[in-house]
Order: sequence, then structure tokens, then C-alpha cells
Amino acid sequence: MSDHSIEALLAAYHDATPDKGNAEQQVQFGTSGHRGTALNTTFNDLHIAAISQAVVDYRSHAGISGPLFLGRDTHALSRPAWHTAVQVLRANHIRTIIATDDEVLATPVISHSILHYNSDRTEQLADGLIITPSHNPPQDGGIKYNAPHGGPAEGDITSWIEQRANQYITAGGEGIQRLADSEAQADLEQQDLIGDYVARLGEVIDMTAIRASGLRLGVDPMGGTALPIWQAIKQQYDLELEVVNPSIDETFNFMPPDHDGKIRMDCSSSAAMANLLAIKERFDLGFGNDPDADRHGIVDAAGLMNPNHYLAVAIDYLLTHRPQWSSELKIGKTLVSSSLLDRVVASHQRELYEVPVGFKWFVDGLYQGWLAFGGEESAGASLLTHDGNAWSTDKDGIALCLLAAEITAVTGESPSQRYAALTRAHGTPSYRRIDSPCDAQQKAAFKTLDSEGIASRQLAGETPLRVLTTAPGNGAGIGGVKVETDSGWFAARPSGTEALYKLYAESFRDEVHLDALIHDARQLLETIL
Repeated sequence: MSDHSIEALLAAYHDATPDKGNAEQQVQFGTSGHRGTALNTTFNDLHIAAISQAVVDYRSHAGISGPLFLGRDTHALSRPAWHTAVQVLRANHIRTIIATDDEVLATPVISHSILHYNSDRTEQLADGLIITPSHNPPQDGGIKYNAPHGGPAEGDITSWIEQRANQYITAGGEGIQRLADSEAQADLEQQDLIGDYVARLGEVIDMTAIRASGLRLGVDPMGGTALPIWQAIKQQYDLELEVVNPSIDETFNFMPPDHDGKIRMDCSSSAAMANLLAIKERFDLGFGNDPDADRHGIVDAAGLMNPNHYLAVAIDYLLTHRPQWSSELKIGKTLVSSSLLDRVVASHQRELYEVPVGFKWFVDGLYQGWLAFGGEESAGASLLTHDGNAWSTDKDGIALCLLAAEITAVTGESPSQRYAALTRAHGTPSYRRIDSPCDAQQKAAFKTLDSEGIASRQLAGETPLRVLTTAPGNGAGIGGVKVETDSGWFAARPSGTEALYKLYAESFRDEVHLDALIHDARQLLETIL
């Protein structure tokens, strides 16, 4: 984006008003909050004011009376949305805690701060708002609500907030309380939330081992909230750590284009991570984070690790290097993550907890301490502390990057070397995701899938062993279908925000078998849809 484009974007944020008769311009909470852009009137001042007032109303409805931790990332729309939220929160007398010196604030820091504040309390609990569209392009904006358990709010909560926010939009903003910006900001409470988070990292990661190893670490914060965190980590723990790109620029013009030519700060994409990959030889390990630092990218001598591969390595390591963890703790994965994770968990005689897509399904287990680790195929994960307590009930890209450093420091092997050993023991998976067009009628057809009809079909020469429309771990509907055979599986689900469906497939034979699996899966879905 150009500076001129940023000016137009900000002008649209303040000047454009959503059409109350246009459903596409209403508040819509997906798995990661409400997202949109001011340019098409889906993320504007009235949207954020309405959502903020709806959150205030929900807090009253749910009896939440403690402070609210408020964070934002570095997208151009995040700062004006932050100001809007502050005006509404303070007008409603909500104690609002922000970072020192108005620093940007990452998702895992907000989650950890909520948990730490609530740890000894049963009333006057805290919650949080994070203004971020995650890794989405520069013109996008986003806002998400984290409940007192520290993690993404459950669907019934976000539905409540969405409905109330849209009532305010339909009423043209009537009923929303606001203060003037100067008056609202005068009463904000600042805390060194980043410093507190960094100081406690030893509770979840062996920082002593990392420091003693002398590993050369390179970090690309991708212009996001991870920058001040990594700077504080370097200073606090005296690591051989270099931030290779300290730039903060709302245009994100320093970013290489993603695979489709668009700018995304996606640390799981080799195209978006090209800057760090070009200099990987300077470091033993390299790390990347998206703008709100809830995702991790791991780079070693072999290049950028596939997120599925790293999840397998992380799980295998943790199950042998956390002696205080109970053997009863479960390991969580989304059902579209690699089945290599299933095999790794089984090899340690642990129980797998397989859930639908969305990190929210791991929150209760992490919060209550019966889920040791929760990870998803899109490079998001979190884990318990050394002594089995909740660290972050939202995705923590910082902790997962540091875990890679701990693994290398303690074992003397890189994550890629550890992955190679796992494939020798459990097989080598071939994995792929494909997005295909899907209209509203076809999306509706996913809800009426006939499991028995699918089970009778051949899939890449094999008869399905299991057809799932609910997740084995918690019985929740997956919004689509997963079909498993002896040698592989596929899963398909419609997107909640785009006119497409996502097809995931994995083979434990080879790429040829994977192609056949995808071909048959597509034919099957075309017949059904």
C-alpha cells in the first residue's frame, strides 16, 4: 500500500457508515473475531463503537466487573479502532489497562495478562479486547474478544456480542456511550505488560538452557507486535538474538508478496518469509511472527518448517522433557492437522484430544489444566507451564518459537532433524490443502452430508474406515466431513468468511496416492454438493 492509500483507508474508517440494510456490512464474528476493511464498509468507526458497547453490555450481562486489557497491532486501522474502543469503554466506566507508553500489544501477552490477573480471584475478573486482523493484508482491520479464561470467546458469547452490536448499527449508533478522545485517554491505566510477560517466560520455556547454548537466533517480527517482545527478551536473557527487521510501517511495503501476489504477514508461508530465509545461514535458528504474534514460523538449515511438522516435533519433545506433567494430560490437535501427531501421541501412550478447526476448542483444557498442549495446522499453538498451569489460553507464537530454541539447546538437534527421526519411526506424510469455490447453497449442503453414503464409496482404492461429521475429542460438529482410510484421509469444510470450501488431505504412502486421494475426494464432494 502507498501512503496515499493509507490516507484513503483512514478517511473511509471515519467517514463511511455501514448500510443497515446490507448484511455484508453488519458485524460478523468468525473464529477470530470480526474482520473487514474500511474500504468496503466492513470495518469502520461505527462497527468498532457498536462492538465495544456490545462487549460492555455483555460484561454486565455475565457479571464481569474487573478490568479490561486492551491491545492493538500495527495495521493502519488498528490505531483508530483502538481510539474508538477507548472512547466507548471509558464512557462506560470500564477500567481499561493498556501497555506502557501506548505500545502495541500482542495476543499472547493479553491472554497471559488476563490469566495472571485472574489467577487468585473468583470475582471482579478481567477480560480483554485485541484489535488485530492477524496476518491479513495491510488494508484489513480486526477485533476479537477474550473472555476471563484468557482465550477466544466461545461461539455463544460472540453470537451475543454480534447480535447486540448489529442492533446498535441498525439504530444508527443510538445507545452507544462515548467520550471525547482526550477525555477518554486521560484516565487509561498503563502497565508494563510486555515486561511482565517476558520476565515470566522461564515458567514455560527453559530460558537458562537457551542462554547457555549460545545459539544464534534471528527474528523477523514482520512489522508487528512481536518486535518489542523480542527486544525485551534479548535484553532480559542476554541471548545471541538479532531482530533482522525492526521496521514498523503501516503500509508493510517491506514484506515480500505472498504466493498469490498479495501482501500477508504469514509466518507459515515461505513466500512471505523470504526475507529471513535469504539470510538463514547467519543463524542456527530463525523465527517469524505475524502482526499479533499468535503464530510461529520456524526456520533452520533446512528452511521454513511446515507447521504440521513442527507440531509433531514440539509434542514429541514436550512429552519427554516436562517431568512435572501428569501422564493423564491430553494432547490437543485440530482434525485437519497431520495424523503424524496421532502416531507421536500414541507412541508416548498419551490420549489425543481431536477437535474441530478453531483454537477456541482448546481453551477450556488449557485453562483447567487437563490439556498439556493444543496446536492447529495454521501454525498456532500453546502449552502449559513446567508445573502444569495455564500460560496462555490463546495462541502464543513467541513461546512456540522459544520452544524450538529450547529443543535445539537441550537435544543438540534442529527441529528439522528431530522431524526426520519421527518420520523414520512413524512414516512420512504428504499433506495438502486446496481452496475451491463454493456458493451459499453448496455450503448449506455440507450440513446434510450422508455419512453412510460416503462410507460405501472407494477413496484412492480403499474403503473408508471412519467417516466423521463430529470431532472425536469433544463431539462438536466439524461443519463438514472427514474421511479416513488405512493410508490417508481427507477433510472438507466451508469457509465461514469466503465463498469457498477448504479441502485437506494427507497420505502416508506418497504424492501419487495423495493426488488420487484428492481427485476422489473432489469427485465425491461434487456429487454431494
